[in-house]
Amino acid sequence: DIDLVVNKGEVVSVLGSSGSGKSTMLRCINWLEEPDRGSIHIAGQRIGINEQTRRKMTSKELATLRARTGMVFQGFNLWPHLSVIQNVMESPIYVKRMPKDQARAIAVELLEKVGLADKHEAYPYTLSGGQKQRVAIARALAMSPEVILFDEPTSALDPERVGEVLQVMKNLSSEGYTMIVVTHEMEFARAVSDQVVFLDKGRIIEKAPPSKFFSNPDTERVRKFLEITA
Repeated sequence: DIDLVVNKGEVVSVLGSSGSGKSTMLRCINWLEEPDRGSIHIAGQRIGINEQTRRKMTSKELATLRARTGMVFQGFNLWPHLSVIQNVMESPIYVKRMPKDQARAIAVELLEKVGLADKHEAYPYTLSGGQKQRVAIARALAMSPEVILFDEPTSALDPERVGEVLQVMKNLSSEGYTMIVVTHEMEFARAVSDQVVFLDKGRIIEKAPPSKFFSNPDTERVRKFLEITA
């Protein structure tokens, strides 16, 4: 019972209590979790099922479509044996077959965008949580994705590091990136979102622009949630 359309350039924040299905929904979008039924389309193309053969996509077909989505995980998931710039270069080189000098130029530009121009040769173990997450964002951007999926990107960070990651995300939203953000950051959702979606027990029970969602929600469930998180 998930029915959601995200238009190009929109930011959609997904809210809900722990266990409500937010991360599962996000992982279904790029088929890291396989939905039991229904269909998901990215830029007009169905993911997971080949519509010509009506069979599940092969690993190669899935990889091609997944390259059109960027994902930023709660736990960073950087490659620990690679430097910061190598982390950002890796996917363009090995998935897109991009020449190394081109991939490096893109990585340099993206690390500057996320405020890490001085960390090219650093390794993940030397970075703060906020810096690791900004590397993860640069890595996602390096693939020029159609949509970027953020799975609670600030929940593993110390409070003083949350702001630096949210600022990068705000900058991306102003540049027109399409973003679906699972988050507990209410102020971010209020300030940046085009739509706010609330999940409860695996279903969307409310969907509205932030001006309405936060000031005049339709459901008692959302009203109680906002009271608790205020």
